[in-house]
Formats: sequence, structure tokens, C-alpha cells
Amino acid sequence: MKNLLVAQSGGPTSAINATLCGVIERGMMDRKIEKIYGARNGILGIFSEKFVDLKHTVANAEALQLLCQTPSSALGSCRVKLPNWEENADDYEKIIAVFRKYHIGYFVYIGGNDSMDTVQKLSSYCKANHIEDIKIMGAPKTIDNDLEETDHCPGFGSAAKYIATTFSEIECDCNVYSIPAVTIVEVMGRDAGWLTASSALARYNGNGAPDLIYLPERDFDTEQFLKDLQQRLSQKSSVVVAVSEGIKNRQGDYVAEAVQYKQTDAFGHRILAGAGRFLETVVRREIGCKVRSVELNIMQRCACHIASAVDIYESRLLGSGAADRAINGFSGEMACIKRIQNPSGYEIKIDFVNIDKIANKVKKVPLHWITKEGNDVTKEFVEYALPLIQGEAPVNYKNGIPVHIRL
Repeated sequence: MKNLLVAQSGGPTSAINATLCGVIERGMMDRKIEKIYGARNGILGIFSEKFVDLKHTVANAEALQLLCQTPSSALGSCRVKLPNWEENADDYEKIIAVFRKYHIGYFVYIGGNDSMDTVQKLSSYCKANHIEDIKIMGAPKTIDNDLEETDHCPGFGSAAKYIATTFSEIECDCNVYSIPAVTIVEVMGRDAGWLTASSALARYNGNGAPDLIYLPERDFDTEQFLKDLQQRLSQKSSVVVAVSEGIKNRQGDYVAEAVQYKQTDAFGHRILAGAGRFLETVVRREIGCKVRSVELNIMQRCACHIASAVDIYESRLLGSGAADRAINGFSGEMACIKRIQNPSGYEIKIDFVNIDKIANKVKKVPLHWITKEGNDVTKEFVEYALPLIQGEAPVNYKNGIPVHIRL
């Protein structure tokens, strides 16, 4: 008999634990699986052998449901970049030694682009060294929705639902005054503007906000931004703007770098925040009206109280699918969502794609889904995103607050 290991990595989401739930459920169904381990803090937990026995910790349907409504990464996370094994194989030898020690035959890593880099390197190492009894699978996760080969990513739908709801409520707040005012809302998204674009869904019930939307897929021109703003202010007193944290000028510099140092994470990605604050200063100086900036920050990625039912269901399905694929002898792949063209409504299937087509690549919002003016998105984006925010996932409350599980 073999054991199944699962870990989580990268930024937390509202749906990452639903994917974990799917992995556990699939493992519990198989008599060939003796134990289901969870590694604490991603790949770091493997190095330190900090494992949780998930068959005992999440032992019944009630615990699995609590796991699905618990935000963030229940097993903990990390941002660790493995070296290329061709240059230094020490980490890989240590990982395989730990796998052998705990009789692990199947490993599912739940995460985003950087996590898929780990899946690619580890599965490549196993293949090159003829290690055929250990199967490595990736299960996607990222609110940024920027993984290639999958129609969309677990976590995005719930974050988009939160963002659309928040913009709708911000507009209600801003519209109570008659004096000219600008509210700039900064949304996560370093390289891709999927989340910022989802603010457009707030209009679906007749709301007017956001009035302007700026994504990193298009060069940001401050002078044109001011012209766009003045044009809107000539029509209405309150203007709400959605901007991605990753907007760049024509020279390729992040707007946010005007207000902070060029810090990077373990994978060399710029740590961003401040685009909204920078634009607030510009508007105050150049236009002189009342202006404020709002940074949604981490609230947008872990708001399980308003999670999308579609997102939670699909995330659970992907976790189960990834585990099933590994148990059936496949390795070096990621479970993906494929949208089926169905005139009667939204429909998907689970597919599996070689990890080489996904790792270290970024899927951006198609340019034809951005208006020619560069300050809004088209109806094609709305038609793409709207099915992903449908339904409200069940949430158990105690003392007026959602109940969460602790692993």
C-alpha cells in the first residue's frame, strides 16, 4: 500500500481548502491508500517532515464541509523556489528520501504559477532519474486567474464575486453626496488584470460603478487617465475607478514603484501596492476635487462568507481529479477546467495538461476584451466571468461568525 501526500503553496484563496477537500475525499475512497498526509507550509513541511494525518483530522462529512468554508490555506503555505535539479539536486534527493520514508507514492501540490514550477521540476527530476513509483500532480489555485491551459482558476470566481459586490456597495456609499468626488479602488493583479476586470460585474444589476477600469495588459498613461476622469466628472458628481496594482507606464515601470521600494519575493516578483495612492495624489494635485484611494488588499482573496458556489464546487472537483489522476499512474500534469460550448448554459469538464505547458507562463486578459480606449472591458469578458460567481456556498455560523476548521 502507498500513501498520499498533499500540500498547499502560494497566496491563500477562498477555495484552496475545497481543493484540499477533494484530494482527501478521493484518497479516502481508495483501499490502496493507507494514509493521507498533509504537509505543513508547502514544500517546507516536506523538508522538515511536518505532516498532518488527514484521515483522522478530517474524518467525516461535517469536517469536510467546514474545510470547504474555511478561508486561506488550512495546511499553511510558503513561497519557496527550488533550484534547478541539473545544477543542484540536494533538495530533490531530500524530498525523495522523505517520500520513501513515509511510503508516499502520490503527491498533489495545490497552488499557482510558482507552485507549478515546483511540480514541473520535481516531476522532471523523477522522470530523469527513473523514479516511477512516485507520481506528482498539480492542482491549480490562484485568484489572479493567470494559469495557462485552464479556462479559469479556483479562487478567482469567489474573489471576483467579492470584488463585484464591494464595488456595488462602494457606489452606494459614494453616491450620497453631491460634491464632485473620485474614489480609486486598487485591486490585486501584478501581471494580469482578471480581478480588476471582474469589477465590471458590479454593473450587472444596474449599478453604475466602476466608471473606469485600468488593467496591466495595456500601458497606463497618467495624462489620458486624467482626461478620462474629467470627462466622467463632467457627467456625474461621483466617479469610481478600478485600477490593477500592476499597471505600468509605456516604459514598463510599475506605477506603484513611485511610492515604494523595488522589493521582490523568493521568485523575483515585485511586491506591489500603492498604485491607488499614487493616483490619488495625482488627482488631488491636478484636478483638486475630493479624492480617496481604497486598497482591497487581502480581503478580496479570503472572503469565504461570500464565496461562489460554482467556485467551491469546481475546486473540490479539481482536487479529486488531480488525486485520481496520480493514483491511476500519471505524473507531471495539472488538472484543468475546460469550458464546454453548450447553448443551454454553462458547463465544464476536468482535463489534464502536461505541466511544461503551464509552469512559468502567464495568461493575460485578451486584448480584444479591453475597450479600444483602454479604460474598460467588453461584454465578452462579462459573459466569460459571470457564470463563475454564481451561487452562494453554504456557511455554518456560531455566535454570529462563520465557523472555521483548524488542522
